Amino acid sequence: MPEPDLQARPPADAARHDAADGPGGCPPLFRDAPASVGFKKLRKRLLREVRETIDAHGMIAASAQAPRWLVCLSGGKDSYTLLAVLWDLKWRGLLPVDLVACNLDQGQPGFPAHVLPEFFARHAIPHRIVRQDTYSIVTEKVPEGKTYCSLCSRLRRGLLYRTAREEGCSAIVLGHHRDDALETLFMNLFYGGRLSAMPPKLLNDDGDLLVLRPLIASAEADIARFARAMEFPIIPCDLCGSQDGLQRAQVKAMLAEWERAAPGRLSVMARALANVRPSHLHDPRLFDFAGLMPGTDAEAREEAEPCGASVAMTQRMFSPH
Repeated sequence: MPEPDLQARPPADAARHDAADGPGGCPPLFRDAPASVGFKKLRKRLLREVRETIDAHGMIAASAQAPRWLVCLSGGKDSYTLLAVLWDLKWRGLLPVDLVACNLDQGQPGFPAHVLPEFFARHAIPHRIVRQDTYSIVTEKVPEGKTYCSLCSRLRRGLLYRTAREEGCSAIVLGHHRDDALETLFMNLFYGGRLSAMPPKLLNDDGDLLVLRPLIASAEADIARFARAMEFPIIPCDLCGSQDGLQRAQVKAMLAEWERAAPGRLSVMARALANVRPSHLHDPRLFDFAGLMPGTDAEAREEAEPCGASVAMTQRMFSPH
């Protein structure tokens, strides 16, 4: 696949973006962005990854009218980066979607309610602030010492669905990234007894809204570097992120150690999420093992080439000492 052109906007789109341009012909979000070569490369990489993810998973439906997306911002590095990259693609004429930013003020004590509204206003971003005290519900219902994540997530998702419908949106867009998907994979493997991660694209139970994750192929380390360089006003999550002993935190630390020991390992693991062979797993719902017999035309045959681990083991076993 040729690398997408991320340099210039199509001339036909230039006029409709001019009103939102900052000084020097850039989106207001990027008017104070670093001018370094390193940052430009990082920005281009994130743009490319997000655009390829959107295209590969058909996130934009073909229609006469541009779809409308509700981009969910928590105030963390991931959601800020998501908004910035989507807005950058839109400004370049590469994302024919109307974007509405949304933040849920969940009533946490000390939550700086002014930060995101001021951020949206400063950068001329259409937005919606939803204020709903889910904090009291979560802390009342969840026993002390237990994690809030599950209940908090369900309440938050319900509010986002409602807001998306009110805003005429066809999708809610979340800032989960590659590392989140791998952590979920191992969480389900270790504690749930199943192989599943975070899908890039999901249809809600009611069948009327999509849940999209355009950053799902992007590394958390890149997102963190981008957010620091952009100096986003980060809002920490004091509701769930401050709890100790979370299983996800343990898995996150495990993956980080693997990456330190073998740089690039997480990237290889992430590729595996899009390279699945049902015939080499054990789920009869995904592959007809019962119907697999000699003489049948099936995919579950031995590999034409032995795997690298098998070759290495054979060499160690039979090589002269």
